[in-house]
Amino acid sequence: MTREPTNIVLRAVERAPRWIRRDLDAKDPVARIRAEELLAAMIADALDQQADAEV
Repeated sequence: MTREPTNIVLRAVERAPRWIRRDLDAKDPVARIRAEELLAAMIADALDQQADAEV
């Protein structure tokens, strides 16, 4: 397995807005879940874009 997926995820996490980073540590479960779902979507999009670029 290459390090490419790890690098893609790392770049997506680095681009996460400050409010997502803050809400990932929130005590409010709604805020935390929203941030987790959005970060997961950002990572999935970055992986999809990489897969499309390889085609």
